[in-house]
Amino acid sequence: MDRFSTDRLIAERLRDDHLADLVALHLDPEVSRYLGGVRAPEATKAYLAVNIAHWDRHGFGLWALRTRDGAFAGRAGIRHILVDGIDEIEIAYTFKREFWGQGLASEIAIALTQIGLSQLALPSLIGLVFVGHRASRRVLEKANYVLEKSTIHHGEDVVIYRIRQ
Repeated sequence: MDRFSTDRLIAERLRDDHLADLVALHLDPEVSRYLGGVRAPEATKAYLAVNIAHWDRHGFGLWALRTRDGAFAGRAGIRHILVDGIDEIEIAYTFKREFWGQGLASEIAIALTQIGLSQLALPSLIGLVFVGHRASRRVLEKANYVLEKSTIHHGEDVVIYRIRQ
């Protein structure tokens, strides 16, 4: 599924030509504060390569998000992640600041959950969130994810929310 859309967003499979938009997104300190910090352009280039390889290996991954008028809005997707030594599959979403507070994260989280559970037939999905990121926690709760546990991931206090088939 290289492309899909929601009411307000168009998602397209992450490609090399999304690099400039991702670099700008990852250089914003407010956007990046819950992503482990600002990423240098070289780190974002490596991040892009890893996520393109994820698509090749698994047949799903991250999508670049655009508004209906074509403006880059952020990124979101479904990907494998190692948490506490367990291979989990998470939904992830990050938006440019100008798109915060409009319900887009909830819209994309619900779409990703439907894709993951129904189309990909995955047994469960997680959302991995910094403990203090209240807005993202609310997004997962609205999408019917249930708080499962707290843990440490890459040195940060996080919570894991889960939804099952």
